[in-house]
Order: sequence, then C-alpha cells, then structure tokens
Amino acid sequence: MKQVVSTPQAPAAIGPYSQAIAADNLLFISGQLGLDPATGAFAGPGVKEQTEQVLKNIKAVVEAAGLSMADIVACTVYIADMNEFPQVNDIYGRYFTEKPPARATVEVSRLPKNGRVEISAIALR
Repeated sequence: MKQVVSTPQAPAAIGPYSQAIAADNLLFISGQLGLDPATGAFAGPGVKEQTEQVLKNIKAVVEAAGLSMADIVACTVYIADMNEFPQVNDIYGRYFTEKPPARATVEVSRLPKNGRVEISAIALR
C-alpha cells in the first residue's frame, strides 16, 4: 500500500512529486532543499544555513508520518561543492547522534533553485 505523506511544516513540492511516500514499513522522503516553508526562500545563502533548514524539513516530514529522526536508516546527500562537506557533516551529525543512518554523499554540478545542499532519506516504520 502506498500513502502520500505531507506537512505544511516543510516546503511544498516544487514539481510532480510528494514530500514523502509511505509504502509498507518504509518511508521514502524526497530530497529536501534548504527552503523555509513559511517563505519559500532559502534559509540563507550559505551551506550552513541551508543544511540546517534541510534537516529541519526532513524532521518535519518524518514527524508528519509519526516517526522520528532515529527511524531514518539511509540518507543521500547531494552537495554543490565538496569543499563545503565538513560544514554539512558537522550540522548533519547534530541530527544523528546515535546509530546514524547509512549515507552516501555526492558532489553535483547543480541543484534545484541553485541550492547548496539537498538530502533525501529513507525511514523504517
């Protein structure tokens, strides 16, 4: 069974996709940018502000599904400049303090809206 999960506490989808899809015991969270859900603008120009907002957005979507950040089992981090990875990693580590999820990080040539970082995640219900 497939169910759409959405919340106004995270940015609305900017294309034909859902914030998240619950399927059986898994929750697939679409890639989140550092957009403030209240304004639709980036939380700031830098990777630090955007990473913080990305993780707040993921947390909001996960909680809308009745789960927590501790239920996330895998993340994929897309970053515009690998030189900014230490800043992303520092903020990311504050959200996953115990039993952090599996993760892949890749540098990409461009992100939607010219964001600095995007993260997608999978959680276990």
